[in-house]
Amino acid sequence: PSLPFLVFPLPFPHSSLSSFPSHFPIALSRLFAMGTPLLFLLAFSFSFFSALSFSPFSPVDNHLINCGSALDAAVDGRRFVSDFHSSNPGTPLQSSALTTALCNGSPRSSSPQIYHTARVFRKPSRYAVEIKEPGTHMVRLHFDPFVSSNSDLREARFHVLVDNYVALSNFTVSDTLVKEYLVWVSQNKLVITIVPTQKGKLGFVNAIEVLSAPKDLIPDTATLVRDGETQKFEGLIKQGLETVHRVNVGGPKVTPFNDSVWRTWIPDDGFFKSSDLSSKVHFSGRINYQVGGASREVCPDFVYNSARVIASKSSSIPEANMNWVFRVTGGHRYLVRLHFCDIASLSLGSLYFNVYINEQLASKDVDLSSIAYELASPYYADFVVDSDNLGAVSVVIGRSNLSMAYAVDGILNGVEIMKMNNSMASFDGKMCRGMALKNWPRGNSGGLITLVVVLCLLLLSVSMLMRRKIVRVKDSFSWTKLPTEVSEVNLKVGIQSSLGDGS
Repeated sequence: PSLPFLVFPLPFPHSSLSSFPSHFPIALSRLFAMGTPLLFLLAFSFSFFSALSFSPFSPVDNHLINCGSALDAAVDGRRFVSDFHSSNPGTPLQSSALTTALCNGSPRSSSPQIYHTARVFRKPSRYAVEIKEPGTHMVRLHFDPFVSSNSDLREARFHVLVDNYVALSNFTVSDTLVKEYLVWVSQNKLVITIVPTQKGKLGFVNAIEVLSAPKDLIPDTATLVRDGETQKFEGLIKQGLETVHRVNVGGPKVTPFNDSVWRTWIPDDGFFKSSDLSSKVHFSGRINYQVGGASREVCPDFVYNSARVIASKSSSIPEANMNWVFRVTGGHRYLVRLHFCDIASLSLGSLYFNVYINEQLASKDVDLSSIAYELASPYYADFVVDSDNLGAVSVVIGRSNLSMAYAVDGILNGVEIMKMNNSMASFDGKMCRGMALKNWPRGNSGGLITLVVVLCLLLLSVSMLMRRKIVRVKDSFSWTKLPTEVSEVNLKVGIQSSLGDGS
């Protein structure tokens, strides 16, 4: 007898389905005729082996701190540990004097538990977390300026130091905010210091995350786009970075629950400036991760499953570009990471396009199929640029001289914009670490701090006269092809040089 179509809930993320061979659904349909008991056995085996095939990211260093609370908090299946000394003797909070645990008496019903409390500081205080493995670490600082009977956190003004970097200076916050940084850590501790701007002012934080970043998240090289040329940029892996924009192009918001590294990707609608000749596309098939391409830790399926495209529907190729504009702060360089995954073409060898950043040609005649040898295979390309005088970074995807009729003539799936630290080791203005601490001398250290401030000012003056020496290697990059004999794997290796020809 015929059997009804049954749907079994699967105890693993949708992305894990990509680890199964494409012929598996055919085999499954044949077994449906063999009886109900076998169906349930098959469903169990399918779920079990699928769960084993998907290896979620598990960082070596994984510090999640619930600040100002005596209790731990659960957010998206993750446990944030209390920073109270009494309940957690191993707390990384190093300065308990003149700190206050503050409770939000009327939190929003949808507010995560970590925003129900805050740790408030009236003098410089720090969290020092143990680091087991040197390398790039992700630091996230959570802020929610609620009002309690004792304090109005909207009136707080403070600096935040992450190791030797000035992450925030003269910082105030009016709404819930998460600040994310990527820093190279070579010592056995990472120290986060919160400094009120002056006596009588407050600093605060609701929660802190310190995670080992995926090994393939930040490569060491990128392409510098400057003065109409492309040049090699080295040393990226040890450069401090602050995430400014993380955008899912053509798709919906992606929450931390749906990202293996717990990131948020927002829709691109607020940044997109192009005409009606472009369109959104969505893909429900399998994303083909390959050796040498992007892994799920670099960018999740939910981003590669959507895109904006320009497509030719006739014998003429449309004179159209897709343009995004991202507001940034002047005085910094930026890492611009562009994510590509051809989910729109009908065949290989039909998609060609150019990439422009800040109106400069960054990559010419990009041909994704010549790199991946198959469709729906993700890549990313890293470019380093200076912000223009208007405080913006623009990204344009446009047709190439090789573009074809009746084909896709441009595609983009995701964009990340990351601010690079300046010569003062700061992400926020011209204040160095010594300047941030100058109003808080301790003992005989006042003279030392004054000396540090003078040295910072001297460094700033020198940096205005000298620019980093960069060996220009024009026309030295191409989009690197992948091995032709590569089976599908669960990747942990990101692209190292998927960079375009800037000629």
